[in-house]
Amino acid sequence: MLVGITGLNSSGKDTAAEYLENKGFVKKSLSDEIRRELFTRGIPLDDRQTLIDTGNELRHKFGGGILAKRLLASVDQSRNYSFISIRNPEEVEELRKNKNFFLIFIEAGPEKRFERQQKRERMGVKGWGATPKTFGEFAEEEKKELKNEDSKAQQLLKMREMADFVVENNGSTDELYQKIDELLDKMNFVYRRPSWDDYFVELSRTVGKRSTCDRGRFGCVIVKDKRVLATGYVGSPPGQKHCDEAGHMIKKILYDNGEVHQHCVRTIHAEQNALMQAAKLGIPVDGATVYVKMTPCMTCAMLLLSAGIRRVVCEKRYHGGAESERMFNDAGVDYAVLEDKIEKYSDQ
Repeated sequence: MLVGITGLNSSGKDTAAEYLENKGFVKKSLSDEIRRELFTRGIPLDDRQTLIDTGNELRHKFGGGILAKRLLASVDQSRNYSFISIRNPEEVEELRKNKNFFLIFIEAGPEKRFERQQKRERMGVKGWGATPKTFGEFAEEEKKELKNEDSKAQQLLKMREMADFVVENNGSTDELYQKIDELLDKMNFVYRRPSWDDYFVELSRTVGKRSTCDRGRFGCVIVKDKRVLATGYVGSPPGQKHCDEAGHMIKKILYDNGEVHQHCVRTIHAEQNALMQAAKLGIPVDGATVYVKMTPCMTCAMLLLSAGIRRVVCEKRYHGGAESERMFNDAGVDYAVLEDKIEKYSDQ
């Protein structure tokens, strides 16, 4: 389970994260990804403005969700995590790519949050920047923040609308702990309906289980208007022996860069079989979407373009798929990769 915790200053985010940490959740901060970047550059980590500028630089260069994306790459799927320092909606969208992610927004009244700030000040706990001396200063500063559409406070309020759960934290610490426990119980029973892309990708996985070549048990589903038109999986033509029966038929192919790859040519690719099924049954696929395990090879890409496919959705990328991606782009085909990683598949 991955739990994101966000909210306005002094709402109780750190207290909630510490409680989850005591319950076995590994606490991760998106700002740690900025510190890791600074460390690799040999830049001191203790300057607030440097942290802010570097975070903005990374978001501008790699997209608003880059810190969340990097954080997710280090997650051990067998453990529970809590994420703090979530700053903007794009980070939430990136975290939501993990189906077990839940966002909690913790809120408290301005008087209570000012009281907590003052208490931390008396205890010698310093935050970034100067702490307002009076509630009037605190309220005025927050009012200015909320009027600025690009401010951190405004971004946080947008995330409140995206939250799975909103927790009011105007009471005691024990009351907050109890609310967190109640949410953990709910999270275990929350059912998340899959998106259409997730739904059809899962169907392609099931279709792929019929494949007869263990080098790639992949499936393909052709869809239009949310209806399945045809399916296909990796397998030999009718009347021919399958790899699972006769072994692989390996051919060496020399590439332009001098690399020699080995391919099994006994079977027909899943995309090709799906297109052949549609043609055999007289089903038009012009304007349809194709769901596959990884980027189609160049031959499959050409066939998909010729058949009028307008969208290709892959679980992951294929290490030899650059030419296919270029063709899709040139033809105006909507090409989407759900997980921006290279599929572990060897043809060498």
